[in-house]
Amino acid sequence: MSSAATRPAGPDDLWSVDEHLDDILATVRPLEPIELQLLDAQGCVLVENVTVPVSLPPFDNSSMDGYAVRVADVAGASEEFPAVLEVVGDVAAGAADPVRVGPGQAARIMTGAPLPPGAETVVPVEWTDGGLGEGPASGMRARSLAPEGAEGQVHVYRPAEARAHVRAEGSDVRAGELALEAGTVLGAPQIALLAAIGRGTVRVRPRPRVVVLSTGSELVQPGEELAPGQIYDSNSFALTAAARDAGAIAYRVGAVADDAETLRTTIEDQLIRADLLVTTGGVSVGAYDVVKEALSSVGDEDEAGSGVEFRRLAMQPGKPQGFGTVGPDHTPLLALPGNPVSSYVSFELFVRPAIRALMGLTGLHRPRTRATLKADAALRSPRGRRQFLRGRYADGEVTPVGGAGSHLIAALAKADALIVVPEDTESVEPGGEVEVVLLG
Repeated sequence: MSSAATRPAGPDDLWSVDEHLDDILATVRPLEPIELQLLDAQGCVLVENVTVPVSLPPFDNSSMDGYAVRVADVAGASEEFPAVLEVVGDVAAGAADPVRVGPGQAARIMTGAPLPPGAETVVPVEWTDGGLGEGPASGMRARSLAPEGAEGQVHVYRPAEARAHVRAEGSDVRAGELALEAGTVLGAPQIALLAAIGRGTVRVRPRPRVVVLSTGSELVQPGEELAPGQIYDSNSFALTAAARDAGAIAYRVGAVADDAETLRTTIEDQLIRADLLVTTGGVSVGAYDVVKEALSSVGDEDEAGSGVEFRRLAMQPGKPQGFGTVGPDHTPLLALPGNPVSSYVSFELFVRPAIRALMGLTGLHRPRTRATLKADAALRSPRGRRQFLRGRYADGEVTPVGGAGSHLIAALAKADALIVVPEDTESVEPGGEVEVVLLG
């Protein structure tokens, strides 16, 4: 069982939000690092410092299509008195043995091609006649009318300073410098850098595999017909999407009927692909709260330390919660309430930090700020409960969205923040200052 599960708890005892979260984070440990191919490492956290083995760019190269020349040969060039240079060849991107540029000479050069020996600068093709002898030419016209490798002359109509339009070797990063620090989350730009410096694999903590399932015989898959007394299963979709947003690889199992044996079997079947299990529904005190019954015997019952404890928290919404570990590998399991808003708020407060802890991140929580309450009436909150209300935040102000009901999905869909009312506060007047959790 989890580390704080030995805390004395009577039937009327309430855990605080912070106590429950601390217990979760004391139990969850970062996943072991593995070596992955670059694209498989997207979204993962780097566990090693990566240094640059070769400078970027690895050689001086042109940033323009044009002509590689010596500075002295184009000094004073103008429309009236162009510099006329002999074209000695072409330098394409990837050229291994470019031509040498001597006095009075130019080499036609493409973007990304290495600056040839003897050349000191690059004149853009737009500053030339493109080797046509017809006045300044566009790059496309020059390239289409001047045969590749053709000998001849080029008229240059503007001077160029030394190393103009040249990307210097190591101007991005130099060999031996730090490319990426351990702890970096690998997105597209970071993967691009790793590829650019020649790394084919990288050592990371893998993205956690999170299995989400909801419970309730009344739940129906979206797209199917509703019978009397049935509702659509929204929680498993919401929590799976939220888990993916947090960085996990999330699997939605869907709704499981109110049968303890079926739920127990389903959870045991999912242990093979789960680093974290999340259930929603069936954690309150009631005749059909089968999660408690099912989780009392999940996995290897002889495994010391396994088990899930169900608690009441001093919060609204989300008072009933469950947490512990199940199965032979002590897989963490968070049991969330079934009301849609309760389950989502619980995810943000408890599951999201657990996912990010599994990833090995240090920033586990959503950003928080202080905001001025913009409302028509005071917010009411039960004393002794930390309340989380939905709101919209903008420019230092937050406006409540919908009421306090834990079933108000439409209001949740319009919210981008949670308004936090502390346990010792029963009322917040319009214009008062509140803490806000930013959801995105």
